[in-house]
Amino acid sequence: MIEDVEITDNEFLRQFELEVGENMARIEYASQDRKIFLTKYEMPSDMEEQGFREIFIKAVFNIVEERRIHLVPTSPEIASFLRKNRRKYKKLLPVGINI
Repeated sequence: MIEDVEITDNEFLRQFELEVGENMARIEYASQDRKIFLTKYEMPSDMEEQGFREIFIKAVFNIVEERRIHLVPTSPEIASFLRKNRRKYKKLLPVGINI
């Protein structure tokens, strides 16, 4: 169920996608050098209520970590999540970026 989510990297639309039933959440991004800028977060409210927000963001952070690139959160929702989980994900930030 919630633990078995599959994140799709839609490179054409430059967004990570999570589909649950007929709903789709997305995090849009832009890449530059060895950084990925997470620019926009969208999730239907019923998915939020089911607890998918944290799962989706953590899964995207794991993808970023696996790719060994740095993350720049320009979306307020992503930046807020990163602030709350600063210790765990601080290593994903480029040098000189503080959240």
